[in-house]
Amino acid sequence: MSLFSYQNLKKIFFKLDPETAHSLAGFGLRAIAHCPTIQRLVKEQNFVAHPMLRQELFGRTFQNPVGLGAGFDKNGQYITAMPTIGFGYTEVGTVTPKPQDGNAKPRLFRLIEDNSIQNAMGFNNKGSYYMLQRLKKLYFLDYPIGINIGKNKLTPENEALEDYEILFKAFKNYGDYIVINISSPNTPGLRDLQNENFIKAIFKMGKEITSQPILLKIAPDMEAADAIALCKTAVDAGAAGIIATNTTIDYSLTEHAKDFGGISGALLTEKSYQLFRAIGKELYGKTLLISVGGIDSAEEAYKRIKAGATLVQIYSMLIYRGPALIKEINEGIITLLKKDGYSHISEAIGADWK
Repeated sequence: MSLFSYQNLKKIFFKLDPETAHSLAGFGLRAIAHCPTIQRLVKEQNFVAHPMLRQELFGRTFQNPVGLGAGFDKNGQYITAMPTIGFGYTEVGTVTPKPQDGNAKPRLFRLIEDNSIQNAMGFNNKGSYYMLQRLKKLYFLDYPIGINIGKNKLTPENEALEDYEILFKAFKNYGDYIVINISSPNTPGLRDLQNENFIKAIFKMGKEITSQPILLKIAPDMEAADAIALCKTAVDAGAAGIIATNTTIDYSLTEHAKDFGGISGALLTEKSYQLFRAIGKELYGKTLLISVGGIDSAEEAYKRIKAGATLVQIYSMLIYRGPALIKEINEGIITLLKKDGYSHISEAIGADWK
């Protein structure tokens, strides 16, 4: 956002409590979205739409492959601002059936020395009804939207399917894809649902309710063989794609970590990439793959693309680098594609395995 310096804003934001800073940034995004002239000017400066990056996915046009990861726009309040700052698509949520406050504060921490974030938010959101009303107002918005769904904290594990059933029914006619989130570390017992029986059951149920593409988001803390097996189960059960990865609970990555919550940002980069690469080797060409986790440059995004990623997502590194990172990544991918002699991103996707 070159109308003002993000690095100057960052100095102010980082003096504030992280959640307060998040709310302030959100207010700014909503303000831009309600000022058409400013919105147009900012989008012209930030949004990269290039034939080399354009892809037709899920029946929609993705002008560029860089999207906003779930967790920033929990209630679908900033959707119209996302193309303005450069994102080719956005993923809202995680949304639960009922509104919930999330975990006790403090629950969001900056690991500044590590260019990372640690969060124990716990799916704080206004619930599925509120999200549905937000999405209904966007009927004419020509922009790809994913909806990330999860169970309520107080829902017992043996009743989790019922929560997801409610969500599939609520959003079956909205958004462009749905993501099953059973990989957050901040809802007790949620990661226990990362098992073969639950995966088969939830995809069977979801596909009976909606024709929307359904994707699975996985955690980075499984052994590669277990993650691959889980993803294969999901694909066999009808998953339209895999998103890897969520935050990590590997607190050995830094001495600055709390002993709870999930870590994202630079500390996650290598761990996320290695697991994604292992999944890509097995599943490239068999399903759509989205990579997320510590992506902070065009070079890192391009590594994920060559490992099999059709799309990438960023979130935590946006906090440290600002919106200019989105344009930097998209333009950098174009440069790297040309350097390797490719005329379109599709030629580079999975290049490591061709």
